[in-house]
Amino acid sequence: MDISRRQKAVRVLLKEKEAILLVHYYQRGEIQDIADFLGDSLGLSIEAAKTKAKVIVFAGVHFMAESASILSPDKTVLLPRLDAGCPLADMITAEELEEEKKKYPGAAVVSYVNSSAAVKAKSDICCTSANAVEVVESLEGVTRVLMVPDGNLARYTARFTGKEIIPWRGYCPVHHFLTTEEVRSARERHPGAPFAAHPECRKEVLDLADFVGSTSGIIRFAGETKAQKILIGTETGILHELKKRHPEKEFIPVSEKMVCATMKNITLEDIEQALIEMRFVVKVSDEVRIPAGRALSRMLDVRI
Repeated sequence: MDISRRQKAVRVLLKEKEAILLVHYYQRGEIQDIADFLGDSLGLSIEAAKTKAKVIVFAGVHFMAESASILSPDKTVLLPRLDAGCPLADMITAEELEEEKKKYPGAAVVSYVNSSAAVKAKSDICCTSANAVEVVESLEGVTRVLMVPDGNLARYTARFTGKEIIPWRGYCPVHHFLTTEEVRSARERHPGAPFAAHPECRKEVLDLADFVGSTSGIIRFAGETKAQKILIGTETGILHELKKRHPEKEFIPVSEKMVCATMKNITLEDIEQALIEMRFVVKVSDEVRIPAGRALSRMLDVRI
């Protein structure tokens, strides 16, 4: 079956099952094209919380499907591939977080949404790369913040707050291993092109950026800048949406290696089979869901 026929088959099944397809910007282009909602972690969390659909099919990774289950416990949440995980989320466990909290009594715990439901349940509030600074600043009476699991995001957030930020040692392999040499090389090949980077990149890379922001922030920047060439420092899946929105501009990945393999695990066929069989249901137990839900809801209440 060709891509267009399979896309149509998926859309028919979504209607039959009273389902909604949530898709992250890092997914394959042919999946992005048939999304009911296409977005970054914050946008997808908001959509998962407010949808009236009976079934949520999440074309993302496991922690995203967990978040959907937490925010919409009455819905059936499907993850089309069980091996669509997140190396960053795997870099901290709830038990490790509990041990770390003992070292910093009184510190608030801010967990990046790129974490397991169990870690969220041990946290005071969640954040995304789009709202991390606002979340930290919203913690009244708090002077010390333990941010997990992404150390690079924590260090970036620390630039914009007077609170003490304690970073965990985790990182996103896609962003962390982007080097300054790769950025400088791209700039030499494309002089004058602004460089937009994701805050999961290392400090020395962010120091070279003309813009630092979340996936949705980078998309917004690409539309606002007058530049006709833009260097992109995040997962290459974003290029699909950028090219659709701004066909008159050229978007150049600073590194072709910035590909999240687990995001690309999901195919149209996987989504189709998940809907046919209603398979790979992600359900978070009440014991974890309730405290994790508080942390996520507090995040959604923060205005940015």
